[in-house]
Amino acid sequence: MKRALKEYVYYLRVNKNLSKNTIEAYERDIMDYLDFIEVQYKISKVRDYNGKYLHNYLSKLVRKGASKSTERRKLSAINSFINYLINEERISSDKVEKVASPKMEKKLPTVLTVDEVNNLIEASKGPKPNDYRNYCMLELLYGSGLRISELTSLNIGDIHLNQGLINIFGKGSKERIVPINKEEGQALKEYILNYRLLFDPKDYDAVFLNKNGERISRIAVFKIIKELAIKANINKEISPHTLRHSFATHLLEGGADIMAVKELLGHEDISTTEHYTHVSKKTIFDKYDEIVNGGKNEI
Repeated sequence: MKRALKEYVYYLRVNKNLSKNTIEAYERDIMDYLDFIEVQYKISKVRDYNGKYLHNYLSKLVRKGASKSTERRKLSAINSFINYLINEERISSDKVEKVASPKMEKKLPTVLTVDEVNNLIEASKGPKPNDYRNYCMLELLYGSGLRISELTSLNIGDIHLNQGLINIFGKGSKERIVPINKEEGQALKEYILNYRLLFDPKDYDAVFLNKNGERISRIAVFKIIKELAIKANINKEISPHTLRHSFATHLLEGGADIMAVKELLGHEDISTTEHYTHVSKKTIFDKYDEIVNGGKNEI
């Protein structure tokens, strides 16, 4: 089985053109399964495999406290390997155990209150060029609901301050036009005219630069937001995407049309946007519960 795995890894590398990290992850997950069936059932050769072990392997993962996402990932890797052996006619398909993929738990995204967003933005303000850069990035992440990748890939040519618009290239390089509010427009104008050149740009297209004058990375933005959250006394676990979640939720709570929000976010499917309606309802119910149980009900 392990020799067959080496052949499969070579197949992935040559035929599927997957990244090195993806192939290594596949190999680790499949090897863990092969070790399990070898120790538990003395199965080490392809001809002895009869596919009756996968359910027990997943049960072992559950006992060890593996998450649903880990179960799904490992099952996907193992199934891809077994399907390869079937296609190579080394295993009969009638010997393969059918195991349903574990259903993922639907978790509502973390959302900041309007006050928390304001506190986060206030915490970014300061006299240094990087302070103004951080303030400007927060304004865009929240004010226009940008993804972190959309923010870091933003170029000077994408910004149209006179029209109050920016061109965004989202997932799959799909372009959308996003309006920017007065605060965002002013922040961008101030940053580009008075602060950006102080970073001594090496990348002349990039809007947001790091201390070396290069395009700022996703990791750097994550770190900045974590530090600002601590400064703003926000105890929630937040990331750049939290601001996008908050943008969508606050719009829907304010009565915005869900189709308009879908277009602003660049969602392919309306069901993705509808996820935020659940967050919005939860926020309302939590607020109601806080008022009633806090003895402040004035109804």
